[in-house]
Amino acid sequence: MDTKALRQKILDLAIRGKLVPQDPNDEPASVLLERIHAEKQQMVKDGKLKPKDIKNDTVIFKGDDNLHYEKFSDGTVKCIEDEIPFELPEGWEWTRLGCITDVIQYGLSNSAESTGNYRLLRITDIQNGCVNWDTVPFTSTDEPEKYLLHKDDIVFARTGATVGKSFLITDLPYASVYASYLIRIRLINGISANYIYHFFNSYCYWEQVTDKAVGVGQPNCNGTALRELFIPLPSQAEQIRIVPVADNLLKIVDTITSEQESLSELIQTTKSKILDLAIRGKLVAQDPNDEPASVLLKRIRAEKEELIKQGKIKRDKKESVIFKGDDNSYYLRSSDNNSYDVAMIFNLPKNWEWCLLSDIFNVSSSKRVLKNEWKSSGVPFYRAREIVKLSINGTVDNDLFISPEHYENLRRNYGVPNAGDLMVTGVGTIGKVYIVKENDVFYYKDASVLCFENIYKAINPRFAKLMLDSSLIQNQIHSKTYGNTVDTITISTAKNYLCVLPPLAEQKRIVDEIEKIFATLDNIANQVA
Repeated sequence: MDTKALRQKILDLAIRGKLVPQDPNDEPASVLLERIHAEKQQMVKDGKLKPKDIKNDTVIFKGDDNLHYEKFSDGTVKCIEDEIPFELPEGWEWTRLGCITDVIQYGLSNSAESTGNYRLLRITDIQNGCVNWDTVPFTSTDEPEKYLLHKDDIVFARTGATVGKSFLITDLPYASVYASYLIRIRLINGISANYIYHFFNSYCYWEQVTDKAVGVGQPNCNGTALRELFIPLPSQAEQIRIVPVADNLLKIVDTITSEQESLSELIQTTKSKILDLAIRGKLVAQDPNDEPASVLLKRIRAEKEELIKQGKIKRDKKESVIFKGDDNSYYLRSSDNNSYDVAMIFNLPKNWEWCLLSDIFNVSSSKRVLKNEWKSSGVPFYRAREIVKLSINGTVDNDLFISPEHYENLRRNYGVPNAGDLMVTGVGTIGKVYIVKENDVFYYKDASVLCFENIYKAINPRFAKLMLDSSLIQNQIHSKTYGNTVDTITISTAKNYLCVLPPLAEQKRIVDEIEKIFATLDNIANQVA
């Protein structure tokens, strides 16, 4: 179940007058707006508002032609039919946010302090629709009334990644003001803050605020843009009827979401545990008739020597080798020809072997492709971000290419990924794995992506991916990454990842069993959804 879409549907029904029935005995919203207009004029007379605070207030109405018009304070009238989001029920009215609020006020430009007279609410203090007021910092101000928060105030993030996000003040355990990256609105009597807050979470709101947000690197939404927002306004009585119905339905959706998230976490944990059992040799039974992995490793090493002699691969002068000594313990022989005792992470079945990644794969990267060689069409050129998408979805819509001629030159002189190779992300979101398919034709960015060339055919590619996804390899990846700001996997680091090698026949049995179990788990998740 798409609970986000369900939430939006509930909110959409609420603001369109379709969540609760209209009552013909309700005072129409037009009368409510007239009363609010009169109240704001009185507030100007009383000095609570300035004339400039109401000079942009307008009246939206339907003309004799059934089209929407807007009357401005100077008496001019403009047809706004093309701007109206949707039709409203009888008794409802469109208005602007600025017409039902007093002052749309920016926050206080003070620094957060460890002591002060007031709590200073910041964007960062609002997490998942909640505020832990005990952790909100302090500040002091000579203008407390201007910035003091009241119950039913609504504050907005006016800049950054959370621009447009709103928060309804429902309780105030401490005297509090708000920081400069927030905007506060305070609604006029007769307007339900809870109803308006529901509107601020609706698609209708987000569509408007997104259109009005400015700035490419750092989008922002200012007070002027907020006051111009179209608000679908029901009668005061209907506002009161809508809120509890919407609240109850949204609570049910929240419960469903929580249960889905719990199930998703449980399924992910189960999959991780199954992978752990698989790479320990505890998922399927061993077959004594299987060719031992030790024989497989000997064959790989002989094949590697032959490929070196033929000049197809280069000898790694810094290569390390894991071997089992006469005492049945594992040792690491380093490039300096010294041997070191290696403590294995767990015990393996009889016919399995510990090895290094370089024992079963030729770890490589690509020939550098310069930025000026990128094309808008041709042979796909993948960076880490494309490999991540491929690892998740199996497909990707990429926007970078190289010419077929360039690809052919690279294929002929340097080699390209082949079916059964594993492409692994080496920067950013590291350790994501994609198995190259039979008909795949692409090239990839150097350093950003590593190629684990399955040239020895010593490992089932699907088993290799499962192993690389398991905690055995992932723990090594994330404990041995380099890069101050961006996690990175280097070729030399990847070569020394500690791996397990089951017999080839058992690798296939493990893969078949895991895929069957995972399919069952995914089916459970889909049925619940």
